[in-house]
Amino acid sequence: MALPVMPFLRLARAGFVMAREGVFGLVSLPDLPAGPRFAIAMARLLERRSVRNKRADLRLSDALNKLGPSYVKLGQFLATRADVVGKEAARELSALQDRLPAFDHDAACAAVAEQLGKPLDEVFVSFGEAVAAASIAQVHPAVILDQDGTERKVAVKVLRPGVSRRFQRDLESYYLVARLAERFHPPSRRLRPVAVVDTLAQSVAMEMDFRLEAAALSEMAENTADDPGFRVPAVEWLRTAKGVLTMEWIDGRKMSDVEGLKEDGHDLEALGAAVIQSFLRHTLRDGFFHADMHQGNLFVEPDGTLVAVDFGIIGRLNKRERRFLAEILFGFITRNYRRVAEVHFEAGYVPAHQDVDMFAQAIRAIGEPIHGHDASEISMARLLTQLFEVTELFEMSTQTQLIMLQKTMVVVEGVARSLNPNLDMWRTAEPVVGTWIKDNLGPVGKLRDAGDALSALARIANDMPLFADRIGRMSEELERMTQGGLRFDDETAEAIGRAEARHTRSGRAALWVIAACAVVATYMLF
Repeated sequence: MALPVMPFLRLARAGFVMAREGVFGLVSLPDLPAGPRFAIAMARLLERRSVRNKRADLRLSDALNKLGPSYVKLGQFLATRADVVGKEAARELSALQDRLPAFDHDAACAAVAEQLGKPLDEVFVSFGEAVAAASIAQVHPAVILDQDGTERKVAVKVLRPGVSRRFQRDLESYYLVARLAERFHPPSRRLRPVAVVDTLAQSVAMEMDFRLEAAALSEMAENTADDPGFRVPAVEWLRTAKGVLTMEWIDGRKMSDVEGLKEDGHDLEALGAAVIQSFLRHTLRDGFFHADMHQGNLFVEPDGTLVAVDFGIIGRLNKRERRFLAEILFGFITRNYRRVAEVHFEAGYVPAHQDVDMFAQAIRAIGEPIHGHDASEISMARLLTQLFEVTELFEMSTQTQLIMLQKTMVVVEGVARSLNPNLDMWRTAEPVVGTWIKDNLGPVGKLRDAGDALSALARIANDMPLFADRIGRMSEELERMTQGGLRFDDETAEAIGRAEARHTRSGRAALWVIAACAVVATYMLF
C-alpha cells in the first residue's frame, strides 16, 4: 500500500499542533487501554512549556483554530460535551461556533455580487459588516426592498473563500487514517471507517451548496408549520445562489448565551426539553432532522419560540429505521431490555449468530445506571466507552445510515444539558416517543401499514407489463448466448489480453525467483 505523502504530512502536522498546544492533556477517558494511554503520554512530551501555564480551556480552541475549518467542526461537537472535556473547555470551545475571525468585507461583497450575477446595490439597499463567522461561512445583516416598497432586514450567509479546497485536503487525511485502520487493525473494520469518512465527505459537499440548505429550510418549514414553539427562517429564493443564502433575520438570543437567557426570564428547563423533543419529533415523525443542532445554531425569541438556523447538514431516516429507533428508545424508557435487544437483531445491527439474551444483559448494564439519575450524576464519557466495548464484544458493524443520527443525538443531549444540568433524558423523551409508538405501532398504525402494502401491490400490478417485456428481452439474449456463445467487444478483448500479458510476465518472474531459490538451496545442501 503506497502511502500518500501530502495527506500523511498534513495529518502529522495536525497531531503535532495538537500535541504542542497541550490538547492530549485535556481528555481523560476512563478504562482507556494501555496502548492509547502510552501514546497520549508520548504526545504530551511535545507540549510547549508555556502551555503548562495556559488555561486548559484555551488549549483545544487555539489548536483547532490553527488547523482550520474541518477541525473547527470537531470542536463544535466537543463544545456540547462538558462532561468529556470539562466545563471550562466546553465554554471556550463554544466560541468556535460563531465567533471565528471574519474574512474581508470587500471580498464578501465581491463574492455576493458574483454569485447573484448583479451589482450589490441592485440586490440590497444596504449590506453590513459580518456579525457572525463560522467554519464554513459568515453572516452579514442586509436590507432588501419588498415589492410594496417597504424595507426589510435579512441575513446573508456567504461562503468562505477557498473553504471547499481546504476541506478536500483535510478529507484526504481522514481517508488515509481510515484506510490504514482498515488495513492494519482488523477489529476496526466492523466500524467501517472508510464508509464513515464517505458520509462526512458527502455531508460536507452538500453543506458547501447553499441552494441545498435553502431547500432543507423550506422542507423543514413545511414539516413544522403546526409545531408549537419551533420554527425556521424563511428563505429569500431570488437572492440565493450556490455560495450565498439570504433568509429572514432572526431577532432572538443565541442558546449559547445561557446567562442572557436567564436574564430574559426564559425557563431553561423547558427550553432544554424543547430542544430534545423537537429533535425527536422531527426524526420520528418526518424522518428529516437538523443534523448540526449545536448552541450556535439555535435562537430563542422573546416569546420562547425555538428557531433553528444553518441547515447545511441534515439527516434522513426511512420508515423502517424510524421504527427501530422508536422501539429502541421506548425499550430504554420502559426498561424493556429484552425488546431493545430483539430490535437490534431484527434491524441487523447485531449478527444473527450472537445470543439475544446475552446482548440484552449487556444492554441492561448500560441502561440501568442512567435510570433514576439526572444528567449531572452520569458520566457520558464512561457510558460511551462502555457502549463501544459492547459493540466490539457483539461484533456490531457501524451503520453508516445512522452516523448522522448518532452524532446529532449526542450533540442535542449536550445542548439540553447546558441548559438543565439535571436533565433526565428518558423522562424528557417519553412523551414524543410514546406518542409515536402509539400512532404508528398501534392498531391505527397497522391499518395504515396495510393500506401502504395494498398501494405497493397496486403499483407492482401496474408495472407487470413492463416487467414482462424486460424478462422477454432477457430470455432472447440468453437464447442467443446459448447458440452463439459469449462474445466480447473489441475493447473488452483488448483489456483481457493486457491482463493476461501482465499475468504471464508476473508468472515468468515468479518462476525465475523460484529457480534462483532452488539453486541456492541445492548449493547449501551440497
